[in-house]
Amino acid sequence: MTELLYQRIPALATARDYCLDDLRGDLVGGLSVAAVAVPQAMAYAMIVGLPPEVGLYTAIVMTTVGALLDSSRQLINGPTNAISIALLGVVGHMESPEGKLHAAVLGALLIGAIQLAIAFARLGDLTRYISHSVVVGFTAGASLLLVFDQLKNLLGQKAVGSAHDHFLARVWGSLSEGGPVHGPTLSVGLGSIGAVLGLRWLKRRLGAPLFPEFLLVVIAAAGLTAQFDLAAQGVKLVGAIPSGMPSFAVPTLDAAVIRELAPSCLAIALLGLLEAISMAKGIAAVTRQKLDMNQQCFSEGYANIAGSLFGCMPGSGSLTRSAINQQAGARTQWSGVVSAIAVAATMYVFAPYAQYIPRPALAGLLIVTATRMVNIPDLRYHMRASNFDKAIVLTTAISAFAISIEFCILIGVFMSFLLAVPRAAQLHLTEFIVTEEGQVHERLADDAPCPRVLIFGLEGELFFGSSVSLEQHFETIEARITPETRAVILRMKRTRAPDAVGLAALEGAITRMQARGIRVILCGLRREMFDTMDRGGLIQKHERDDIFLEEAVRQTSTQKAITRAYATLDAPCPHCGRGAGSAVHYVV
Repeated sequence: MTELLYQRIPALATARDYCLDDLRGDLVGGLSVAAVAVPQAMAYAMIVGLPPEVGLYTAIVMTTVGALLDSSRQLINGPTNAISIALLGVVGHMESPEGKLHAAVLGALLIGAIQLAIAFARLGDLTRYISHSVVVGFTAGASLLLVFDQLKNLLGQKAVGSAHDHFLARVWGSLSEGGPVHGPTLSVGLGSIGAVLGLRWLKRRLGAPLFPEFLLVVIAAAGLTAQFDLAAQGVKLVGAIPSGMPSFAVPTLDAAVIRELAPSCLAIALLGLLEAISMAKGIAAVTRQKLDMNQQCFSEGYANIAGSLFGCMPGSGSLTRSAINQQAGARTQWSGVVSAIAVAATMYVFAPYAQYIPRPALAGLLIVTATRMVNIPDLRYHMRASNFDKAIVLTTAISAFAISIEFCILIGVFMSFLLAVPRAAQLHLTEFIVTEEGQVHERLADDAPCPRVLIFGLEGELFFGSSVSLEQHFETIEARITPETRAVILRMKRTRAPDAVGLAALEGAITRMQARGIRVILCGLRREMFDTMDRGGLIQKHERDDIFLEEAVRQTSTQKAITRAYATLDAPCPHCGRGAGSAVHYVV
């Protein structure tokens, strides 16, 4: 029972051997993350059109729950850029602030439920079949949309357009019909961008990777706004933020809203898992820690559900904050708990001053973040790597504009499977020959095979997707049979995952060859392959002496199959001289 508890709550397992060095690293990591999380959380809530405290609540509740349950020791959960942009595509058309908040909180519940369903079905590892090109394409499209969406806040223009318009159309409407540019607002926004870039340059010069430039810019912008009363000049402010913690409340389960949100929540749930797992794997590659992908899905699901019960927006593993956590020297999952406590303390202490934070300053920070979302070398690599990756990147990115930001994820995932399945469905057929010295090797074009005994090797997945390829290979084998042929050896050591369709194709080919008087000998069968064939009735229809299972000694089953084939000939082969009693040694 205790081991199961440690498995389900990995933070408790790390606490068993917790030491002073771990505490020191976790304190530095957690406080460094909190310095970035406060301005980021407020800005990410603003993307969706939610009150800034919702982002802060998410950085407290979701970060805490995620940290306790994470398989990764340094991953930080909470509001993220990508999830916020995707959520904007879902709730952005809603005019009522209350409606947006209710949809976002209910969306977090649905997203968490979907992620838990994936975890309970033990499908977490299936995310490896979704190409990383989906994330690259989504990031490219989302970063441009984020810039366009925040331009109206940077320029001080009002949002216009129908509530049912694609949100990019509403953004374009705001920029074209939202009125003249507001000078003071633009000055604050551009000043924030310039300050962040300047501080980052200084950070590189000083070699201080944990320098909290975002937090310093927000504090400075709030101070200048209060000092010069920029609100009186028309600069919009964040407004008052409650200093208390979020209260427990189960979201209202509205069937109509759930039906509307469900498809988009599926896409965002997959995006969240991809984002978190990709970051966790990146950290693990550096720290050499072992990850449990299914537990990672559990942590994301429970964190989103817990967040929804405290009025939070959906979230995932944060690329920026996780990287800072790891670089700061965090040792265990408890650094995430430290970060959440620090964010909560910041709310208590500085909530009265948050009302002076100008919205264009946060818009400027988001635009800087958006420009850094796209990893240019990574994008260039995926565009050049293969046509497979290029097609997924372009389709996902373009779909973000042409269709919607959340459905571009599903389109990218669908394309991953669409392009990956044909690859998995490719079966390879190899013909072997026995040389005069008794060696067996792959047949080349100018090698003369023995016409009496043909030897072939099948390699690949024997499932419904490969049925066309399998039938083509059997046609090739049957076309090689001549009136002199007496036996065909099928080496199946590298065939895997047989299903009903694959077994039916195999049985049909064997039946056709046996009808022509050809002895079919199967060798190298793995035990699971043999058991599946046995359950399907194929073994009972085959002579047991013509079936050779895989053995612990290398190539033994193939040697026995070849010896068996020649031993059954009624006379030696006139071409190679082999027949009953011939000794054949299988050497690769």
